[in-house]
Amino acid sequence: MKLEESNFTAVQTSVSIEKIEGKKAVKVIKSKAVVKDDEATYAKVNDLKFRDGIIEVEVLSRLLPDAPEHARGFIGLAFRIDDDNSKFESIYIRPTNGIADDQLRRNRSIQYFSYPDFKFTDSRKSAPGVYETYADMALNRWIKLKIEVKGAKAKLYIDNAKQPNLIVNDLKMGAGPSGFVGLFVDIGTEGYFRNLKIYPAQ
Repeated sequence: MKLEESNFTAVQTSVSIEKIEGKKAVKVIKSKAVVKDDEATYAKVNDLKFRDGIIEVEVLSRLLPDAPEHARGFIGLAFRIDDDNSKFESIYIRPTNGIADDQLRRNRSIQYFSYPDFKFTDSRKSAPGVYETYADMALNRWIKLKIEVKGAKAKLYIDNAKQPNLIVNDLKMGAGPSGFVGLFVDIGTEGYFRNLKIYPAQ
């Protein structure tokens, strides 16, 4: 889809079209007014409802100069966003964790959450390790994300992997709802998105 500001709605973020490495990308930064994690902080794609299908995008993450110590370059996708941004599903990555020396942090490179009632803190309490995993990634590097969504299941593939890097068999919003797609960032991230492709199931 065309990367034009008019195609996106900023939800608790700033959104602009920038050139990076000579190509246009959508730049998204979380509003400083939002202090909680795993909130509705994304550039929402206008005029397209998505339930099942495939979403592809390339992402590049940098840390802002004032990023807090716990910032990890959080960047990813939100999907099935409802009309008032009160519910959605999301899978995002933590690029700094992909090259961390701490194995537990490495295991937390990829994260699924469901807003508002199943954030990363909830999944770590109720099902440690089930909704997060490792993949090779780093800051300031283009990373391709592909999410396949069908019913109550979602699979994330990174950098054209043949096997999914993360499988979610029980999306917390269930199989039914359709909604918008969002380019998601969290605290401390200067996020760039390009080559966004959305293929709703026919």
